[in-house]
Amino acid sequence: MKIAIVGTGYVGLVTGTCFAEVGMNVTCIDIDQKKIDNLHKGILPIYEPGLDEMVSRNVEKKRLHFSTNLAEAIQGAEVVFIAVGTPPDEDGSADLKYVLGVASSIGEHAQNPMVVVTKSTVPVGTAEKVRGALKEQLAKRKSDIEIFVASNPEFLKEGAAIEDFMKPDRIVVGVDNPKAEEFIRKLYKPFLMNGHPIYFMDIPSAEMTKYAANAMLATKISFMNDIANLCEIMGADVNMVRKGIGSDTRIGTKFIYPGVGYGGSCFPKDVKALIKTAKENKYNMRVLTAVEEVNENQKEVLFNKVKNHFNGNLKGKKFALWGLSFKPKTDDMREAPSLVIIEKLLKEGANVVAYDPVAMHEAQRMIGDTIAYSIDMYDCLDGADALLIVTEWPEFRVPDFDEITKRLNEKTLFDGRNIFDFQDMKKLGYNYYCVGINTN
Repeated sequence: MKIAIVGTGYVGLVTGTCFAEVGMNVTCIDIDQKKIDNLHKGILPIYEPGLDEMVSRNVEKKRLHFSTNLAEAIQGAEVVFIAVGTPPDEDGSADLKYVLGVASSIGEHAQNPMVVVTKSTVPVGTAEKVRGALKEQLAKRKSDIEIFVASNPEFLKEGAAIEDFMKPDRIVVGVDNPKAEEFIRKLYKPFLMNGHPIYFMDIPSAEMTKYAANAMLATKISFMNDIANLCEIMGADVNMVRKGIGSDTRIGTKFIYPGVGYGGSCFPKDVKALIKTAKENKYNMRVLTAVEEVNENQKEVLFNKVKNHFNGNLKGKKFALWGLSFKPKTDDMREAPSLVIIEKLLKEGANVVAYDPVAMHEAQRMIGDTIAYSIDMYDCLDGADALLIVTEWPEFRVPDFDEITKRLNEKTLFDGRNIFDFQDMKKLGYNYYCVGINTN
């Protein structure tokens, strides 16, 4: 089966590579010539564990191809995915110009029947706009080619995307035509043989499912962070509370870890977009508005602890920061809490030296040399007045505290991910601050 994926970002590249892995003939398309040239050389635009090996393997097997020529790449394709970005506008709504631009190009160049599938996260009603763009171009050509429209939202976790795609919890597909459903069933057949469920539904429901899922997960995070802040005030231990409520099967243990707020490419953007969509339809999403507000405030929690410890004077202080990406196993820094913390520290006249296993190049692209970077997690501690842990990378879990103590000016640690045990840190003689536990 021949398919095409338009967009070689996180979603497009993972999707195309995984389809190639099960034997599909896949062409990934992008307008960025440099990105395509790099992909031909085996240089990926994103970091995702295991993806580089899978890309190389399928390129070698001639199942995975890269091109800037959409007109050529979609010829003979039975399914074409639109997986381009939908960046938020200033008002929080999703910008659909890239999605609709691709749809117009497909309508302009398609020569055979196909299903055009929106894989990008898009607001409810986008499929109809895609259909309109396709029809407009087909009408200009006076073409009667059958092009169906479908929605197939992605549910990939950065850092575990390959596993999520190859062994999905569920596959959600929105269709309004039996022929389109037939195409999609054929496409996903290799993933259904091990019992992974596929849910066919109307297109608006599929589009809403993606936003609703991310909004629910974001809500759990913000709720737990709100509880953590109250625990700290009341003298409760949020880790005990988390265990107590997580054992309730109606709640579960996932996404109830307190910290410095959620970030990344999905939750912040999708929550904002859903709130905006509701406003456009004269409805106020009161819970989600609070979720977003809690999250923005939570990104300042660690900074506030730092400022309080140093009695409001951070000028000339040096801080070591472990972790830049919004979560482990990715170099994604979009909406990362580290950016807020760094900005506030710099504004107070402090100096920052950061270490991250994979995200430092991305940080340099986003914030340049406003901070210093270290290639070693311990070297960045030299002469620092405190250590801040912002991302819970596995290598931070069991560090050499003798080495940390030797390098820091004072034994002060701000743990934004509650990696360590408060009592253990107290025995080591540290000024230790975490989230949701009053350590004074």
